[in-house]
Amino acid sequence: MKFKTIKFLLALVLAPSILLAQEIKELNLNQAIALGIANSKNLKLSQSKIDEAIAQLEVVKDRVLPSADASLLYTHAEIPANTLILGGSPNAIHLPKRTDAFIGSVAVKELVYQGGKLKLAEQSTKLLADVARLDADKSKEEVTYAVIDMYYSLFKISQSEKVIDQNLNSIDAQIKQSQQFFDQGLVTKNDVLRFKLQKANVNLTKLDAESNKKIITYNLDILLGLTENTEVKIEDPMLGAMNPTAMSNYLTMALATRQDLKQLDLRNKAAELNIKTVKANVLPTVGVAANLYYINPNGFIPQANQFVAPVTVGGSISWNFDALWTNKNKVSQAKIQQNEITLQKDILTDQVKQEINSNYQAYKVAVDKINILQTSITQATENDNLLAAKYKNNIASVTDRIDAETLLYQAKINLEIAKADAGLAYYRLLKSTGKITQ
Repeated sequence: MKFKTIKFLLALVLAPSILLAQEIKELNLNQAIALGIANSKNLKLSQSKIDEAIAQLEVVKDRVLPSADASLLYTHAEIPANTLILGGSPNAIHLPKRTDAFIGSVAVKELVYQGGKLKLAEQSTKLLADVARLDADKSKEEVTYAVIDMYYSLFKISQSEKVIDQNLNSIDAQIKQSQQFFDQGLVTKNDVLRFKLQKANVNLTKLDAESNKKIITYNLDILLGLTENTEVKIEDPMLGAMNPTAMSNYLTMALATRQDLKQLDLRNKAAELNIKTVKANVLPTVGVAANLYYINPNGFIPQANQFVAPVTVGGSISWNFDALWTNKNKVSQAKIQQNEITLQKDILTDQVKQEINSNYQAYKVAVDKINILQTSITQATENDNLLAAKYKNNIASVTDRIDAETLLYQAKINLEIAKADAGLAYYRLLKSTGKITQ
């Protein structure tokens, strides 16, 4: 008994900490989206790619700056045979036994003209940076839709649980009533057992719902960057506030805002710049340079009249004129690559049209399902009330009574699921336009 008392006291002490271990966070749909975007690892990777593209652009810009280099050379020579007689001259030239020399140079070079290749490279790199930004926007849309999908899944489960709890309360009332009827000798024991069996089956459904809710909540926690034991309390995502317009409006919007279509436009411009770059191969290259040399055979430290320091300034022009007959195939290849991008956009445009139409029709069907299910609930409610009255008067069987109640609550669950599916279908339609938040 003493051991049990100690265990009980420990349980009382630890219970508050166990309850506090699970954090509860209330989030509406917009808050969940903002949290998902802020904590998305994919978006952080996309931002890193943008930063990389911008850095590459700065590298290309640096190419227009002059290049400069400096060097210093030291040599030591041993001269064993240091006497030189030229021809029949009586005067011999005597060289030193050994000698040292320091040779230094500083050069500055500037590329003046290269057929505009540097400017074209800068423009092309800037387009690639814009492509990276569009890719980040696309990733943001993907993250937003993933949060919406998960949020609606959790909403769907939560609404189903509410209906299941209503069903269980109704069954408890039926069990109580059937037990009274049995005590009065109006029904058999089998009726009571059938209602209890129905309750057991509904409890199994509730267990499945609770398990699915835990899975979805865990996945949502990871998606939003929350601790993995956080219980997310959601709100109704305002399903009734969705008023879709004509399909043509969504199609026009998609052709104007889809990131992948914009990316192909940018790649087409980059391909045009590439054609100009290839064509520039036939143009000459012009450059200027300035050089300073330091030659000292007497030591590193300069002394008067013991070193020379010539300065040279010059320019250069070069022209690989063989490009006049070898470059045309390269230009043709670049034009083919540009044409492939144009064809890719045409193909993608057709796919976008099909996607918009499919998602629009799916949304319309989802809305129609809601209307049908609302009608079926009205009918199922009337049928349930009728069978309840008949069973109470011992006219209907327990099977008919249970079937009527099951149909009613299944219709209610189907309606909540249909509402969530309609909301998700609407956001899927918006996603196909390239912009979820209109």
